[in-house]
Amino acid sequence: MGSTELIETLALAAGLAWASGIRLYAVLFLTGALGRFGYLDLPPDLHWLGHPLALAASGLLLVVEFAADKVPGLDSLWDALHTFIRIPAGALLAAATLGQHDAAVTLAAALSGGGLAAGAHFTKAASRALINTSPEPFSNVAASATEDAMVLGGLWAALFLPVLFLALLLLYVAATLWLLPRLWRGLRKVFLRVSTLLGTGTSAPRPQ
Repeated sequence: MGSTELIETLALAAGLAWASGIRLYAVLFLTGALGRFGYLDLPPDLHWLGHPLALAASGLLLVVEFAADKVPGLDSLWDALHTFIRIPAGALLAAATLGQHDAAVTLAAALSGGGLAAGAHFTKAASRALINTSPEPFSNVAASATEDAMVLGGLWAALFLPVLFLALLLLYVAATLWLLPRLWRGLRKVFLRVSTLLGTGTSAPRPQ
């Protein structure tokens, strides 16, 4: 494998893993459709994405996710449930992309892919949970539309501008490492404030 082909394969593996942490079913459907209709030469271990049944299932779930992600509250519930789906899916897609290499490379791809998916997922989930503390729905819809555009743009770059994508991904990872602890601290403050208002954040009175 030449250096150009290696960079393209790494960009595809990283792009699929990262985007899976945000819009898993869009990744599955778009990748499968591109492979099915000859616009993308899928790695052998990902050919199943272009199967009609796989396209039908991922397409249906894509529509459901697109709608659920625009509804305040429901989007956070959807994110919570998909903590157990997006991360292993990202690991699986990255490993399958590099599945023609030896076991050590495949394992490294799985671990890295799972890490990218986890970072993207938890950043998305935490930021959307904070946005949901606002009573108006427009910021939620705007955030969801931004995520849609980001995933589409990221996948396009991973496929056609792999060097640019990998450079931008490094910046994204650095920004995630800086932002994620702050998001979770913000969520913790919100939860403490809510529990205090509900009377669960104060200790019971001591007996006299």
